[in-house]
Amino acid sequence: MVSRVIPVDPFDLVIFGGTGDLARRKILPGLFRRYCAGQMPPEARIIGAARADIDDAAYREMVRDAINEFSDEGSVDADKLTSFIADLSYVAIDARGETGWRQLVTHMRRGVVRAFYFSVAPSLFGDLAERLNNHGLTDNNSRIVVEKPFGRDLASARQLNQDLAAFFDESQIYRIDHYLGKETVQNLMAVRFGNMLFEPLWNSQFVDHIQITVAETVGVGGRGEYYDKSGAMRDMVQNHLMQLLCLIAMEPPARFDPDAVRDEKLKVIRALEPVEPHHIIRGQYDADPTDPVENPSYREGAENPSSKTESFIAMKTHIANWRWAGTPFYLRTGKRLSARSSEISVMFKDTPHSIFGEEAGRHRNVLSIRLQPNEGMQLGVTIKEPGPGGMRLIDVPLDMSFADALGPDGGENVDAYERLIMDVIRGNQTLFMRGDEVEAAWTWTDPIIEGWTKRGDVPKPYDSHSAGPDASTQLMRRDGREWREVTP
Repeated sequence: MVSRVIPVDPFDLVIFGGTGDLARRKILPGLFRRYCAGQMPPEARIIGAARADIDDAAYREMVRDAINEFSDEGSVDADKLTSFIADLSYVAIDARGETGWRQLVTHMRRGVVRAFYFSVAPSLFGDLAERLNNHGLTDNNSRIVVEKPFGRDLASARQLNQDLAAFFDESQIYRIDHYLGKETVQNLMAVRFGNMLFEPLWNSQFVDHIQITVAETVGVGGRGEYYDKSGAMRDMVQNHLMQLLCLIAMEPPARFDPDAVRDEKLKVIRALEPVEPHHIIRGQYDADPTDPVENPSYREGAENPSSKTESFIAMKTHIANWRWAGTPFYLRTGKRLSARSSEISVMFKDTPHSIFGEEAGRHRNVLSIRLQPNEGMQLGVTIKEPGPGGMRLIDVPLDMSFADALGPDGGENVDAYERLIMDVIRGNQTLFMRGDEVEAAWTWTDPIIEGWTKRGDVPKPYDSHSAGPDASTQLMRRDGREWREVTP
């Protein structure tokens, strides 16, 4: 099965922050892969914009080096790369001044999609939007892409929304969350709403609880200063885990279009109950005693010996609606854990009565949706253990790894950024957050952060490359449950 690539319309894409880390690691390599796949039309134009005083030739060499560095080893076609960078342009620009803006005007064409990627600090969003408007660079067919963090609380998120709304309609604003571009996340909607098998069971009558885990093996690395002002709650829960929770819990939209999907996600966020203090566990990793130089403690990495910022958080929450009343949702994310894994686990209830007796043991169906690594889904079912000796039950997986199920020629391996940028050009906002979604998420998040700040809570230490603080395990065991093991 070979996927069919449909080219997008001609476009001009300006990447503000075009020399930055995100542009080099994700945006430009992703665009190159779309170029190689034939999805970018020959008329497409990419323009880098940043403060660095370099010319087109220097920018092209920077892009060549970035694509060679951050693409899979041996995957770069040298001839195609030369062709790709040949038409790249660069403008040295001042986001808060007038330098470079007239030059940028001369690069833009009429009659094509104009997209502007704000790969810069949120403090510059308003300035860029204003100057794009003042210099006549936008029209009804223009779109802007903004990266997280979209605010650090409700007040700042509202201000950012107002700054952008002064110059752009909501239909032109694409708030990107790369988790929503993952193949498995979109397959989650297909599994839920495209199969009669699951939807009748997708409620509190049949589901015992749901776990969402995003675990990382790395520490804060070179992001220590930023991360220490953010923490796991702002960096991961308020956006990534919140979006995954919405997709797993939302009602079926009337149709698969951007506003219908986002309306249902918004209802989930607004139905989230406040989280009780004893249902929140915060942690902070210690140095790895076997290699403290390469794996220092969080406080050393953040260069803040008195930091109270969490690198790990686990919590229990509920959704106050008819579908999910009484079903707990357990969220967990952290750095320097034992394995890198992002997984949603739907834990179905036990059978109401076992005809096989106590000796058969306790068995439960689990639908596991793996986002990374090895994207795929696995459904655990109970069967008889083969062989003589009575009715002994065992759990076995019905495994659907995308790579195995679709084969080497099926299903193209597309990075999340590739998919989302092409959606911007197509004008499809389904996988992007709407302004009211962002504000609703902060409305739920702010009281949690304010609560532990007022209480003076200190994160609990945990060993590097472990499962996190012991208190996280106890959070589940108090309810007679266990976290699913984090596996690579």
